[in-house]
Amino acid sequence: MHVPDGFIDAPTSAVTGVVAAGAIAVSLRGARRELDERTAPLAGLVAAFIFAVQMLNFPVAAGTSGHLLGGALAAILVGPFTGVLCVSVVLLMQGILFADGGLTALGVNITDMAIVTTVVAYALFRGLVKLLPRTRRSVTVASFVAALVSVPAAALAFTLLYWIGGTTDVAIGKVATAMVGVHVLIGIGEAAITALTVGAVIAVRPDLVYGARGLTQKLKLRVGGELVDAPDEEPAPAAARSHRALWITGLVTSLVLAGFVSFYASADPDGLEKVAADKGIDKKTEEHASADSPLADYGVEDVTDARLSGGLAGVIGVGVTVVAGSAVFWAVRRRRSEDTSPAHTDTAV
Repeated sequence: MHVPDGFIDAPTSAVTGVVAAGAIAVSLRGARRELDERTAPLAGLVAAFIFAVQMLNFPVAAGTSGHLLGGALAAILVGPFTGVLCVSVVLLMQGILFADGGLTALGVNITDMAIVTTVVAYALFRGLVKLLPRTRRSVTVASFVAALVSVPAAALAFTLLYWIGGTTDVAIGKVATAMVGVHVLIGIGEAAITALTVGAVIAVRPDLVYGARGLTQKLKLRVGGELVDAPDEEPAPAAARSHRALWITGLVTSLVLAGFVSFYASADPDGLEKVAADKGIDKKTEEHASADSPLADYGVEDVTDARLSGGLAGVIGVGVTVVAGSAVFWAVRRRRSEDTSPAHTDTAV
């Protein structure tokens, strides 16, 4: 659902740019509370994983494909504020290096793909986990539903933005129907990917899933005919709590997906591209400012073998995204440490 340059007029793009900048500023402050010793090391990896999986377009209907948006996945794994930042980092890397999503439309894409999906998904997710039994399976189910709903929500958000500032005169009702219809199907794929990923992490390290915190119930023991809380378990050794194995596994998985599996992704246009072509909203599409980038269109310039070119581009993209994301989240985490240090507290007092 990467919006190219020329779909949305300049004033609307400028306003969404301001909205996106404000949301990122708020998220940077909010992420200080979310990025602790568990989530901080994984946030950059989550961004890289989303980048990799977004390369895997899957068929959803005749001549149409879809791909992960990632807002729900990021919010559930590392928190909603950090989730906005994760997807924003991915969109920035894609726009600058790979000419995917217009640069003048960056505010539109962040608003639509990072903010709307994350806010809608996490709000729905939190509501569901409060209603469902407090189990790991409930977290997976809630992840599925939240991710499913977040995609057509983003499609509606794009339709609203196009109604406000679209550059062609089209029947907005038909655009809305087409966008929501195809993105409900894409949402099923998004939901499956999100639920499988969240479920896999919960299975090995439930303590690392931000959305699953506080959901475990104390074990009850019957003593003298009455149920009492069992004693707390002893903390796991530092080696067992280490996130290193999960981080390495996630990075290797991301590299394999982007470097190898992406070659087999569907070549059909995604939902937005298909609707844009069918409804005529792409008539004023502009050439991307980074069209001459050596990595444009997810290929490496001067590498003639398509498999090798795409694989190298994917590996480079994962590497750049994990480095950029980790740098951002390390800086946010460091700022939190400074804010909570005794010296800073004493000065503030």
